[in-house]
Amino acid sequence: MRILAFETSCDETAIAVVRDGRWIESNLIASQVELHRPFGGIVPEAASRAHLANIVPLLEETLADLERDGRAVDAVAVTRGPGLAGALLVGVNVAKAVSYARALPLLGLNHLEGHVYANWLVPPALESLEEPRFPLICLIVSGAHSDLVLMRGHGDYVRLGRTRDDAAGEAFDKVARMLGLGFPGGPAIQRTAEAGDPERFRLPRAWLPGTYDFSFSGLKTAVLRLLEDLGPEPPVADVAASFQAALVDVLAAKTAQAAKEYGAAQVALAGGVAANLPLRQTIQARVDVEVRLPPIALCTDNAAMIGAAAYYRLAAGDLSDLSLDARPNLPIA
Repeated sequence: MRILAFETSCDETAIAVVRDGRWIESNLIASQVELHRPFGGIVPEAASRAHLANIVPLLEETLADLERDGRAVDAVAVTRGPGLAGALLVGVNVAKAVSYARALPLLGLNHLEGHVYANWLVPPALESLEEPRFPLICLIVSGAHSDLVLMRGHGDYVRLGRTRDDAAGEAFDKVARMLGLGFPGGPAIQRTAEAGDPERFRLPRAWLPGTYDFSFSGLKTAVLRLLEDLGPEPPVADVAASFQAALVDVLAAKTAQAAKEYGAAQVALAGGVAANLPLRQTIQARVDVEVRLPPIALCTDNAAMIGAAAYYRLAAGDLSDLSLDARPNLPIA
């Protein structure tokens, strides 16, 4: 079973072919990082225009490879939300056109669910890999989302907590901008923090007792006030390391607590911030069960994760039709 998948929720134009929900046969991505770098963040209108320019060449290359090898596609999947409205519409409409032209089943997918299913994909270096086990606690952390989810089975989600303000990735980007480290902020702060002391500055943790929610706006503001106090030549590496340690501490603590409370068989990380090495190491150290970590290349937005999630939706008969539309605020649960 091969699924042709599209992902255009934000700033990556991506098309993939995934077999049986686990094996990547093609995974093309046109990145827009250089386009948005001068602005220190994503410019929605520019992102939409770049998707329009990139998606047809990527599709032509993908289809040419399929036809040359004689491989048939069984269904078409696309991210319908959450994400930027204009960006989502590009992928949704192209996917609908391919579905109609080739008389293939169509599936509209949740972007966050796709990130979770990156944990089902088998890395190219391996021939096989055991599927994640349920119940599964999923920490989904990206530029726009910070969600803690209990996954009881395929398509069965309970959202335990979410961010009340800034997402983890958004906080990384904004603090990186304060420190003059550039965009995207997550990788820049991790690199800079390697030379810093994470204990030099004790920055606040918003624990929000009694909930699994997150809040990073106070941490971001604390960094701003700290930089004002430190003057024109702050110890950037120490500030970056202290900020990263505070953010990771809260994410890891709440994930470990949820895994224990809900009797998780495993814990899975998902989303762009899941590529952060201190986060990976800290969660593995604090959680008593196995932690599933997607390959770094599959943490950021890609279409292979959408193809993986779509396979299990297709198996459950959860199909869409040509009335499918983008839903920028689509929740995972």
